[in-house]
Amino acid sequence: MAPPTRTFKHLLLWLFTGTRGGPNRARIIAVLREEPMNTNQLRIHLNLDYRTVKHHLEVLTDNELIYSMGDGYGSMFFLTPKIEDHIEDFEEIWDSISEKLEEENN
Repeated sequence: MAPPTRTFKHLLLWLFTGTRGGPNRARIIAVLREEPMNTNQLRIHLNLDYRTVKHHLEVLTDNELIYSMGDGYGSMFFLTPKIEDHIEDFEEIWDSISEKLEEENN
């Protein structure tokens, strides 16, 4: 018997809710939806360590959710058409994550 086919939504669920760094990865996607940023801009905006942001950007790039343009320190990150085509799935997951983050901060 063949294993079940995984949907893109399964990937998003795993990346954003099934791993320890998932909420930060979701926060990065949410920010990049508004405007492209480089690693340092994301670090400041999200109040995270530079290496942490860099790691999450690598995970998101490896899973084809974001891509970069430019070289080195100034590389800007953008959403891929793949995530933009499934933005409703992301929004559903993000709504759930952001509610939990708000509860934790109150």
